[in-house]
Amino acid sequence: MAIRTWGVPAALGEARVLHPGPLRWLRALGWMVALLFAITIPAGLAITGLDSLLPEGGPSYVISNSVGALLCLLLYGLLVWGGEARRPDELGWRALPVDLVAGLLIGLLMFAAVMGLMSVFGLYDIAWKGPASAWEAAGASIQSGVMEEVLIRGVVLRLLWRAFGPWAAFAISAVLFGAGHLGNPNASVFAALCIAVEAGIMLGAFYALTGRLWVSIGVHAAWNFTQGYLFGAAVSGTDFGPAVAVSTARPGFADYLTGGPFGPEASLPALIVGTLVGVGVLVMAWKAGRFDRRPAATDAASG
Repeated sequence: MAIRTWGVPAALGEARVLHPGPLRWLRALGWMVALLFAITIPAGLAITGLDSLLPEGGPSYVISNSVGALLCLLLYGLLVWGGEARRPDELGWRALPVDLVAGLLIGLLMFAAVMGLMSVFGLYDIAWKGPASAWEAAGASIQSGVMEEVLIRGVVLRLLWRAFGPWAAFAISAVLFGAGHLGNPNASVFAALCIAVEAGIMLGAFYALTGRLWVSIGVHAAWNFTQGYLFGAAVSGTDFGPAVAVSTARPGFADYLTGGPFGPEASLPALIVGTLVGVGVLVMAWKAGRFDRRPAATDAASG
């Protein structure tokens, strides 16, 4: 019973552009593409514009990325309200404090577990350096946590779910999420597969369980911040700036064990931790009845 009361079923959209009827799946896909452009371009321009106006370094990283994240949330809410004739309950503000804190703690503990496994099995050396500026890592974590979750889980996963049902939506959105990292420095097909499974499925599972985006946002942001700032490791092949530690893979181990230059996310320990959590949360969502709804394609055929 406790599982059922944590969150609500995901609102997939039932009206206006997503009203039941012929070709609902196609309308859902078109709406998905429209939302991606309508949110990404203004939010990206806002961040770029502020970065060019504000002095480089320090709080500027957090200010520009926070403005971009807030604009992303605002645009998503307004577009859902206008295009789907509903309140965007996936951004329910009353649930924000508890969900976000829960997500942040889960993300921190998950990545700490990854590095704990790395250390226990002698795959990584972790050297603590002491206090360091957190502005750059915080800004990057806010941007990736908020914007990627709104776009990938709130737009892509939700509307694929509306079009084809949950399982196809989870598979396709996870593959797209992993493939989106192929352009990162030192990326590989194995790294993309790791991201797809350990993060794409897991972050989507929290959205399915709660019907809201805040836990996924918190997990994503805390995972990246813990990885880049607390442990000083590469985050999906990128540098998150100053850190309180430096974590380096020990030579002599295969990249699939350590993640190589892409960072720990492309490692077997991260794949194990992320997959176990993702499958566990999916089972909770299943037991809570979050996947009981008929697929949209069936609705469209009957309409």
